[in-house]
Amino acid sequence: MTIPRRTIFFALFPFACGYFLSYLLRAVNAVVAPDLVQDFGVSPAELGVLTSAYLLSFSLFQLPLGVFLDRYGARLVQTVLLAVAAAGCFLFAAAPDFLSLVASRAIIGLGFSAGLMASFKASSIWVPIERRSLANASIMSAGALGIVMATEPTAFLVTLVGWRSTFTIFGGVILAGAALVFFAVPEKDEAKTTAGLGRQVGELMQILGLPLFWRIAPVVALSAGTPIALQTLWAGPWFRDVLDLAPPEVARSLFWMAAAFMVGIFLVGVLADRLQRRGIGPMTVLLGFIIANLGAQSVIVLQVKLLAFPAWLVLSAVGQAAILAYPWFATRVGAGLAGRSNATINFAMFLVAFAAQAFVGVVIGWFPQDAAGYDPHSYIWAFGLLLALEFLALFWYLFAPISSLKDDTP
Repeated sequence: MTIPRRTIFFALFPFACGYFLSYLLRAVNAVVAPDLVQDFGVSPAELGVLTSAYLLSFSLFQLPLGVFLDRYGARLVQTVLLAVAAAGCFLFAAAPDFLSLVASRAIIGLGFSAGLMASFKASSIWVPIERRSLANASIMSAGALGIVMATEPTAFLVTLVGWRSTFTIFGGVILAGAALVFFAVPEKDEAKTTAGLGRQVGELMQILGLPLFWRIAPVVALSAGTPIALQTLWAGPWFRDVLDLAPPEVARSLFWMAAAFMVGIFLVGVLADRLQRRGIGPMTVLLGFIIANLGAQSVIVLQVKLLAFPAWLVLSAVGQAAILAYPWFATRVGAGLAGRSNATINFAMFLVAFAAQAFVGVVIGWFPQDAAGYDPHSYIWAFGLLLALEFLALFWYLFAPISSLKDDTP
């Protein structure tokens, strides 16, 4: 069954644009970090907190976001939140001190909290279940252009106009994205729940209480949240300090990582779509990608320089394969709870991403540093401890005494 072109252009493409902007702003600090360090004198721990403020507000809003998506629809929620993100960009551009930067960054994260979930909600409404993995991966692939734009193109723009004007420009573009969603996306009233807010919150708590949630959430959150934390901030310093790359080479390396993410996440969806037709369920496919993810991280932790760059590319390509778990889990709790079921998984993932990004900064700060950068050994400890947690989560997923993943295919 094919997805109608009208659905792609009017019901899905505007949300993909919103996700593009979400990833652009999520990853932009990897490029502007040197300017922020120079202008505000932030330490590694402060840099981790500043960048992860986006992820903290983003993750904390995931649970109420699911309620709002199911009650008010993806179109209205995404429009309002994109306007909030634009306001955060304007505030960031005018920030006079570090605390203002953190607050503005948190507002930006809040505004983009529906970037992916609104897209998945729209997909759950307009796309048949058997094509949903492909549709979701296509949205993420299109949105992944944002992380491409957050590398060399953004570095060039910052060089041209400065980081403050760059964020002002971003704010204007985000407002245009909000207008696109509001005026282009059709409404579908039957997709909204009429249940009272109290009942919706109660149903959300029921989802959080499911044994199935606690079986899959740790491995999905850690295997996807850790790559987000690394790619959107710490990959750049790692290339500088471990491989001794100059700033232009760092930006180029981040560009190729972003390209690998864009291509990889689309191929993840295509492969899952084809294997599902052959009776291989999405969770089985996801397990294979998680193993590849952990193998790549192991090479990075061990700092095998000959294989380091290919390992970063693999990590970027498969690090977000956890999207395969979203439609699978949504079918287990029912279509009417799709927004909330997706939001619970997303909440766990971005809470991990926030904690991991801040944690790496703290660990790096424990080691000696100089004007040239951070101690390469600090990355071994910071990244290695996260990798150990991921292996524990995988072990729990495979062997936890919880009734389980029967009926793997939807």
